[in-house]
Amino acid sequence: MVEITKIEARSRGRPQLRCDDDTKSVITEAANRQFHEFGYAAASISAIAQDAGVSTKTLYRLFPAKADLFSNVISDKIGRFFLALDQGTLVAAGLREGLERILTAYGMLTLSEETVRMTQLVIGESDRFPEIATAFYERAIIPTNAVMENWLLQQCDGGLIVLEDPHEACGMLRGMMIMEPQRAAALGQRPAPGAEEIRARAAMCADLFLKGCAL
Repeated sequence: MVEITKIEARSRGRPQLRCDDDTKSVITEAANRQFHEFGYAAASISAIAQDAGVSTKTLYRLFPAKADLFSNVISDKIGRFFLALDQGTLVAAGLREGLERILTAYGMLTLSEETVRMTQLVIGESDRFPEIATAFYERAIIPTNAVMENWLLQQCDGGLIVLEDPHEACGMLRGMMIMEPQRAAALGQRPAPGAEEIRARAAMCADLFLKGCAL
């Protein structure tokens, strides 16, 4: 009787220790550190790969260009903003509470030291690298504005507020919430506001805004 032995084929190369999604997350964190420390132009792809513990070949497979890395860094930050806004909670909240929640989440995102530095980077290097300005606008400004604008439209449809132009009103609301503290922090005139200061500013902005449009 002949014994048949099944021999399993061995894959060549090193076994994959992480899935691509996990590897992307690690690379994104490393890229974020490089961009903050050295800026966009001077950020080293080799250093990012080394920091992430991957080969440059793997990095380029997942992110073909440095602009793709930058876009992913921004998307990661915006994802945290969306996670902070639980839609079920917003629906159940009243008008004022809902607006305060949105403004607080927006402030936590845009007024953090990390985001202030990122904004400085975009403004300082967008002349040479217009792709980072485009990525910032498309991945950060448009999505966050859409969340706030859609919420305002829902309140209008529910008869709770009246706005002639919800899109323009949303831009004014965002500016009222972040423009002065973000500009002061970017110019080095004061530190980025802390959580309590952001919450207090959100309450004040909600009060001023609703006094102008509430029925």
